[in-house]
Amino acid sequence: MIKIEHLYVELGDFELNDVNLDIDEGEYFVVLGPTGAGKTVLLESIAGLNYIKSGVIWVKDSDITSMKPEKRGISIVYQDHSLFPHLTVKDNILFGLRLRKKSASELLAAQEWLGDLLNISHLFKRKPLTLSGGERQKVALARALSTRPDVLLLDEPLSALDPDTRESIQQELRKLHRVLNNTVVHVTHDFEEAMALGSRIAVIGEGQVKQVGEPEEIFRRPQSLFLANFTMTRNIFYGEVIRDTAGKTVLKTKNNELNVETDIEGQCCASIRPEDVLLSTQPYTAGTPNVFSGTVTEIIDKGFLVNVNIAIPRNITCLITRNQFLEMRLKKDSTAYVMFRPSSVHIFKDKNVSLDS
Repeated sequence: MIKIEHLYVELGDFELNDVNLDIDEGEYFVVLGPTGAGKTVLLESIAGLNYIKSGVIWVKDSDITSMKPEKRGISIVYQDHSLFPHLTVKDNILFGLRLRKKSASELLAAQEWLGDLLNISHLFKRKPLTLSGGERQKVALARALSTRPDVLLLDEPLSALDPDTRESIQQELRKLHRVLNNTVVHVTHDFEEAMALGSRIAVIGEGQVKQVGEPEEIFRRPQSLFLANFTMTRNIFYGEVIRDTAGKTVLKTKNNELNVETDIEGQCCASIRPEDVLLSTQPYTAGTPNVFSGTVTEIIDKGFLVNVNIAIPRNITCLITRNQFLEMRLKKDSTAYVMFRPSSVHIFKDKNVSLDS
């Protein structure tokens, strides 16, 4: 559906550098990355709003690289909605169709279809400034969908909304995608949003695509130190993967030896998500792999969840529920035990990292 090949875009001191992506027809594709990574630049390049230095963008087997924005069959929704404050909701929604000189019957059909689809018919006579954030977002979606685009681009559509409204609009987006089965490219910096909506995710950083995959792969099997850090893996080790005489595979680090499951050997990085690290105030059963005792060095209360740092001797972070934390009565400088499965240790190589074991 969308194919991007070797895309280079320069905007002042920033550049998108050799971006390659394949997005399937009907896919809900999320572009995830930190602020300043180039997410919006990529989205606007697909929409035809940026000059492309080199590379090709295809949509439905057509080269649209030099095509005018209005000819691409693409609509874009920004986080600030960009609604016309002096127009009613109805006139905002029908604005693009009127520019295309659609007939009165076509305008009425679109109005009724979008009003029912997004449940906003009761808002048609109101002005944008009288609407809530969620209502404005629905109107912006309706305007973008009014032209029945082949591709819908969403630029941080939920970032300005409160948590309850954000969840409601997430559900609305899932419903729209299910009903319309259109191709969506959704830009965000929010992990939860990406996991909830994306069938696949591309992580972008420093103007480059770092990794593309399903949500589980992106968050549990990072292929670079950048991705492991960005997805808040927290526990990152460096060392050498070897197979010992007993046939066991271990990662030897400067301070520890970890049992792992991998076909990779040699100098490597290893990541362990904090939710995969089990924590106890009592010793684990003898012979259990990857068991370490240590001292609690830091407790970070995150409300429903608690991060606990244990020195084993290097720090390892565990993520537990608040109830678990209260039951264990953990305190700083107390002794605790951690355990994680060999399968929870993800091994990868990063050619840009100098590894010192």
